[in-house]
Amino acid sequence: MSGAPEHDAVEATKEDSILTEAARTTRSSSGSDATEGDDARANGDANLNTNKCTIRFGGLIAVNELNMNVREGEIYGLIGPNGAGKTTIFNLLTGVYKPTSGAIYFQGKRIDGLRPYEIASRGISRTFQNIRLFPSMSVLENVMTACHIHAKQSLFDAVVRTPRFGRDEAEHRDYCLELLGIFDLARYKDEGGTSLPYGNQRRLEIVRALATRPKLLLLDEPAAGMNPSEAMDLMALIRKIRDRFGLTILLVEHNMKVVMGVCERIQVVDYGKSIALGLPEQIKNDPKVIEAYLGD
Repeated sequence: MSGAPEHDAVEATKEDSILTEAARTTRSSSGSDATEGDDARANGDANLNTNKCTIRFGGLIAVNELNMNVREGEIYGLIGPNGAGKTTIFNLLTGVYKPTSGAIYFQGKRIDGLRPYEIASRGISRTFQNIRLFPSMSVLENVMTACHIHAKQSLFDAVVRTPRFGRDEAEHRDYCLELLGIFDLARYKDEGGTSLPYGNQRRLEIVRALATRPKLLLLDEPAAGMNPSEAMDLMALIRKIRDRFGLTILLVEHNMKVVMGVCERIQVVDYGKSIALGLPEQIKNDPKVIEAYLGD
């Protein structure tokens, strides 16, 4: 008889190591300072809080005094018709845009005005409406690009290839391989990222976002282009990510079956302004929401 561990036991060990590392990173970074001098102003148990957040592009108000409170560990949906301002909100939350007025708080610390890499280092990661994988990189390399914000190596280490550089790269490689294994993508590690089937490319982009070790994950239309079967699998995947990694998830999605099936609360925006907030059943029957989608 072989003394090798059973396959399921090995997979469970790998998953446990990922969860332990994610929890360690969350604990160590949760006490770090964000913007100097800012007090905690998040409402109640809110993980993410926007306070009258507004952005104008010339005479166009793209987001109009948005108040949003996403609770710790929640799967929160953000929906609205095309052009409602949903992706602009994501760009505000991740530092691509700076609000014209208002404020954004993450875990009690003000983050509006920070650069995208600073916000990512504080635990917010995102995917994109259009898949943005690196076509010249393998599946594994695509995921490893997300690890740089936790790198211990310096530019000198990278150029000279010091032992610290080698340890850093090995640690990141092992971590990313374990992540790929959890999401059944490890067998494709050496293939080009953009050569995967569409559904797996979506999964790969989510894995890359998880490689930053986030506390809040923003998913921008992850079901776009998926068939009904793939959309059902995505719903299970979103729940799996939240439960296994202890994340808060903010979801923008047009597929109402996915939104109603996975989100615990939903906020609706139209022309950049919030028009409804509630449980899925409440949102589905809200006259303002029906009017926004179907017109008068």
